[in-house]
Amino acid sequence: MTTADTAATYREVFAVRQFRVLFTGYALFLTGESVKMLALSVTVYAGTGSPLLAALAYVAGFLPYALGGTLLLAYADRWPPRPVIVGYDLLRAAVAAILAAGPLGPTAMLLLVFVAAVPGAVASAARTTLLPDLLEGDRYVLGRSVFSMAAGGTQVIGFAAGGLLISALGTHGALWITVGGCLLSAALTRARLADHPSRSTPSGAAVAATWRVNRDLLGRPAVRSLLLAQWLPPSLIVGAEGVLVPYADQVGTPASAGVLFTAVALGMLAGDLVIGRLVAPARRERLAGLLALLLGTPLLVFVLAPGPVAAAGLLAASGFGVAYQLGLARRFLDAVPRAHRGQAFGLAATGTMTLQGAAAAAGGALAEVLAPSLVVTLAGAASALAALLAWRTLREVKG
Repeated sequence: MTTADTAATYREVFAVRQFRVLFTGYALFLTGESVKMLALSVTVYAGTGSPLLAALAYVAGFLPYALGGTLLLAYADRWPPRPVIVGYDLLRAAVAAILAAGPLGPTAMLLLVFVAAVPGAVASAARTTLLPDLLEGDRYVLGRSVFSMAAGGTQVIGFAAGGLLISALGTHGALWITVGGCLLSAALTRARLADHPSRSTPSGAAVAATWRVNRDLLGRPAVRSLLLAQWLPPSLIVGAEGVLVPYADQVGTPASAGVLFTAVALGMLAGDLVIGRLVAPARRERLAGLLALLLGTPLLVFVLAPGPVAAAGLLAASGFGVAYQLGLARRFLDAVPRAHRGQAFGLAATGTMTLQGAAAAAGGALAEVLAPSLVVTLAGAASALAALLAWRTLREVKG
């Protein structure tokens, strides 16, 4: 694989039947999660009035990745992917049904979502590690692009539908969308996804193996630098996203929170579509640094507390910058050992989710003493600084 490879097309990617199955299940997963995140955040903020708890609600499913990623990731290579994905979908369906039934208070809701998300790192790794098995060359990069676009596109649908459903049915009623999405994803994956074998033979306790392989991966300079470049700039931005509900309240339009979340998702969708399809592989890698800077710099304008329309435009521009990760995709795939590819992808997702959760919690804590507009500004500045510190890695082009 080299940067001289001919650019692939989305038609070639979707011509692979197994990819279509994997993608559809992932889209259902994300739609349900988007509705759940918005409903849970609104519920907790309405019940407590606390920006910190609202931010924690927004990322309650993120923080447990730290536990799953440090204790369970070995299972991503030890177990076949299909039963892992199906099992986690069913677990999520059960949790969402409990939330939708409404017997729990805000604290208990956060605790339940936190605990149920611990095995999420393994399920995410199991899904992602199938991509290079199904797609080769630049088709793999476009496959990653499609998954990123799904993250943006289904969030647009999820947040938009979530806002409408919350208005029409209330937050608990809207959560039944998550239940349906989980069950549909589980059924589709079980019926249509081919059974792929595990990548490694169990050797020792899973926790010890997870620690050992994680240390080996982080001990490789090429892998470590690419992980940090993937982790820091976008994770710090979530510190801003975690306070968008209080920010909408600050500028006098609390109903615009869903629009602000949607703007981020639309920016991500546009970035992955433009950079993934219209930019050649080598140029995609050269643009990684500038795109990473785009994540944080638009948010500096939030120091002026712009209204919802301007804020949505700035958030969309920031979301566009997430496409910088497409320039790192092939380099990361080549840098990790094939036998531990599942754990490597899991470690990447674990770091992302953990840092996103920490950034959102920090943003919520700051919003207890600072205006949300200033918190968004600080998150943008931190992201831009992280991109500059990783500039050498971001600008390196694999030959």
